[in-house]
Amino acid sequence: MTAYEHEVENSKYKLLGFENDKSLAVIMVIATGKIIRVKLSEVLNSEIMDNLNKMEVKNMYKKFYSQGGALTAYELNDRNENSWMIYIILNLLLFTFYIFTSIAATKPIYLESLGIIVTPGTFLYPLTFLIVDLLNEQFGLRLARRAILFAFASNAMIIILLYGSTFLPGLPGWKLDGPYNDVIIQVSSVLIASSVSFLVSENINSYLLCKIKELTNSRYLFLRIFLSTFFAVIIDSFLFCFIAFYGAMQTSDILNMIYVQIAIKVCFAFFNILPAYGARSLFKRYITGDNQAAQQAN
Repeated sequence: MTAYEHEVENSKYKLLGFENDKSLAVIMVIATGKIIRVKLSEVLNSEIMDNLNKMEVKNMYKKFYSQGGALTAYELNDRNENSWMIYIILNLLLFTFYIFTSIAATKPIYLESLGIIVTPGTFLYPLTFLIVDLLNEQFGLRLARRAILFAFASNAMIIILLYGSTFLPGLPGWKLDGPYNDVIIQVSSVLIASSVSFLVSENINSYLLCKIKELTNSRYLFLRIFLSTFFAVIIDSFLFCFIAFYGAMQTSDILNMIYVQIAIKVCFAFFNILPAYGARSLFKRYITGDNQAAQQAN
């Protein structure tokens, strides 16, 4: 029994498709998300073949011997619709949690029973790291970074629009005009802080996850999920709290808020491991499984 007869997870490379007119295979380097195009004959004689799963190897040989005469489910113009729908949903979830936690951060809350100061978003923001990790695992570093930039750009646009609205003439006698401007100015400063911390921490999270995945040869999902999130939340908490609240709160209170946020987010990093394994299992069953069924039908 050969190694290809086992359904194993791609460790280094993933077959994305073919370019018929040039007889090229389109390969993604899983660790970095980089897309490369290699001649079919060269792929067959390289280490890439040792890192493709059984169905991808089958399609490589099918494509090579057909020389473009037969279409497969891996054609670039025939991407799996469910896969792209999952990508869109994850992007929307990332945007939703990110914007909510940013705006909700304008209201620090004091938990008297615990004697700590936190923001409402502290309990939901760690989910953004989980979503970015899932994007990295399923779609690679490049598409994960695009999702991060999309959320960042959307946040920046919201800041500009909200801040610009404070310069519009208000309705005479409207009692909420002054409070609205005060809230928006505070929200804008918090959104700026969240934008900086989000862009830095999420990119560090993505890089660390891919680097650990490369070093461990795609094993130990729990290790890369936890470690990448652990370091990212420390950087995120320090950047956000000091940019958002420096001058408005005592430094000691800011530091206490940072320590509490780190503790809570690290706890969530442990809980993120189970959803990560569950999501990977669902991806394999409903996305990868659909792809393989389509290939067998061809």
